[in-house]
Amino acid sequence: MEQSAENNIQNKLTDSNQESQETAPNSKKINQKTVFDTKIEFLKGVGGLRAEVLQKELNIRTFGDLLMHLPFRYEDRTQFQKIGLISEEDAAVQLKGRLRNINLWGEGKKKRLEAILEDASGEVKLVWFRGAGWVAKKLKEGHEYIVYGRPNMYGRNFSLAHPEIELHIPLEKEKSYFQPVYHTSEKMKAKGMDSRGISNLMQTLIRQVHKEIEETLPTSIIEKQDLLDRRRAIVHIHFPKNTEWLEKARNRLKFEELFFIQLQLLQLKLVRTDKNQGLIFEKTPTLAKFYKEHLPFELTGAQKRVVKEIHQDVQSGSQMNRLLQGDVGSGKTIVSFLIMLMGIDYEAQSCLMAPTEILAQQHYEGLKGFCDALGLRIDILTGSTRTKARREMLEDLKEGKIHIIVGTHALLEDRVQFQKLGICVIDEQHRFGVAQRAKLWQKNEGFFPHVLVMTATPIPRTLAMTLYGDLDVSIIDELPAGRKPIKTVHKFDAHRLRVFGFMQSQIDLGRQIYLVYPLIEESETLDYKNLEDGYESIRRAFPDVPVSILHGKMKPKDKDFEMQRFAKNETKILVATTVIEVGVNVPNASVMIIENSERFGLSQLHQLRGRVGRGGEQSYCVLMSGYKLSKEGKKRLEVMVRTVNGFEIADEDLKLRGAGDIAGTQQSGAVDLRIADLARDGEILKVAREVAQELLKEDPKLEKEENLPLVITLENIQKAQTINWSRIS
Repeated sequence: MEQSAENNIQNKLTDSNQESQETAPNSKKINQKTVFDTKIEFLKGVGGLRAEVLQKELNIRTFGDLLMHLPFRYEDRTQFQKIGLISEEDAAVQLKGRLRNINLWGEGKKKRLEAILEDASGEVKLVWFRGAGWVAKKLKEGHEYIVYGRPNMYGRNFSLAHPEIELHIPLEKEKSYFQPVYHTSEKMKAKGMDSRGISNLMQTLIRQVHKEIEETLPTSIIEKQDLLDRRRAIVHIHFPKNTEWLEKARNRLKFEELFFIQLQLLQLKLVRTDKNQGLIFEKTPTLAKFYKEHLPFELTGAQKRVVKEIHQDVQSGSQMNRLLQGDVGSGKTIVSFLIMLMGIDYEAQSCLMAPTEILAQQHYEGLKGFCDALGLRIDILTGSTRTKARREMLEDLKEGKIHIIVGTHALLEDRVQFQKLGICVIDEQHRFGVAQRAKLWQKNEGFFPHVLVMTATPIPRTLAMTLYGDLDVSIIDELPAGRKPIKTVHKFDAHRLRVFGFMQSQIDLGRQIYLVYPLIEESETLDYKNLEDGYESIRRAFPDVPVSILHGKMKPKDKDFEMQRFAKNETKILVATTVIEVGVNVPNASVMIIENSERFGLSQLHQLRGRVGRGGEQSYCVLMSGYKLSKEGKKRLEVMVRTVNGFEIADEDLKLRGAGDIAGTQQSGAVDLRIADLARDGEILKVAREVAQELLKEDPKLEKEENLPLVITLENIQKAQTINWSRIS
């Protein structure tokens, strides 16, 4: 077995580390590019064919790429189990015994290899269905082997299919270790690069390059945070001596990864604050007039706090870039309007961009009455705006006659020009691509508009610090007075008649109901309730109740017609897909019923639930599902029933789904983490950000000698990045 190799590499590297650390001071820049940019085919054991597979399957092109291909788990090879004590509870076992009865059975593709491993306590069958002939040539009857694999029970006996097997070579002192397990693929395995094969390549690589692994962090940070030096961290992340060394290596590399993300984001913030000028709005008489004479309700404490934070931004002389988080119905739109009013007295125009025409229309209608009261002109521009009206609108916008324009992606078109765009508000910002949002920055010459991006999808604190770490963040964490928490229940399909009875009682009280389905048409592979069948069943169950239907395949005109019927209370039940997730505000709708609720993500369920509870009456959300629920599906429904707190739900969603899924493809580059986990490493992230803030406070331009490793590392990171997602709010 290769235990001695792992221990040998650990001992050699640990011993040589101190000597190398002393002879390579921070001020000396080792030419890492020469070593770590070496093409992977030049590593002993790789060659052209394997290099091609590594590149296609794992995007590994260089020594550096392979070095940072980290194990995703470790198998504890520190213990040997007696064969007679194997149980169904064992996920994997490591056995040591004598091999006998090696036989090949069958022909061609059906050929299989079987053997028996025995020790003093019993015996177990070993089976190989793939590569049987190749494995058979390696095995020797009567010799002692070490075997590792997952036990499966057939009848009364256990067997191990495709176990790892190595000839046991007795040593004077038995040494044990943790075996790294690497991501691989069937194509790689066919070229002899299973997890064990990658492990062997990694040993070869580390022996060759470990002296060239240079420190990336200043000594002061390493000492203050009690971190392992980088060289030993790399060695022990691949080949840990024990759990203590593995934990030290993980902690060091997680901190490093999160620290450099935060350092880049905070540098961007510093640069923008210094260089990106914004219009200054000091005195705001129009805002004061609206607040005193026309605001129909009292702002919550959270809304007042956010308005104050933003007012400080627009007085600073630098461009504002702020993220406004607030749960569904928390009053973000009125806050955004107050911000737009801050620019009115300086002849600054504002735009409010929404992802759908329905939502844009809703914003326009909600704000038009306020604008009329103040003598301001507001207009709306969407894909449906007629050509003649569009031409006149664009001319007036360019001449400064329009104070506020609401719209969809149509606002991004080059022909949409402003006289003086001072404030951009982007609603449900995650629905827009980065490149799209960037176009708003180009609408002025000489200065940037202040930018407020809003989301009703609460973002976990750790994800917000990573995705939007260069933005200032405001949170509206209060609901307006009079709003009652939505009561949420989970019901199985067998309870449908009871649910129908509840729906009828709500309709009798004058309320309206949303009924949401995940699919429009039948799926051959998934047993979902589909929209068409759902619509027909509702018509049969409620023959005297007017029903609307709404889905994404309808023409915009038809969607708007159906939505308006429901908004005007002409229909009592709206059967829809998730097209209503964003942009529907019907205060009289008090019931949300979600079919196949286990198929939705937590965030989406929360968004859908937020469509009700807009009025003063008690509202309800009914989560329908079948009895067969996955562990994750059950957990999601339990969370929804337990809490209406969007931020608690977001944290649970992060744990269940992971950062990349929540962020979406537009921001995936910002959370492409090798080792850190935003769901679990919140404390490390918090410390990393604080350390980065403190460092930049003392050395904003990283000019000190001790910070040279940071400069070198940032240069390498920036070379590797194709696009910096965080540059654009």
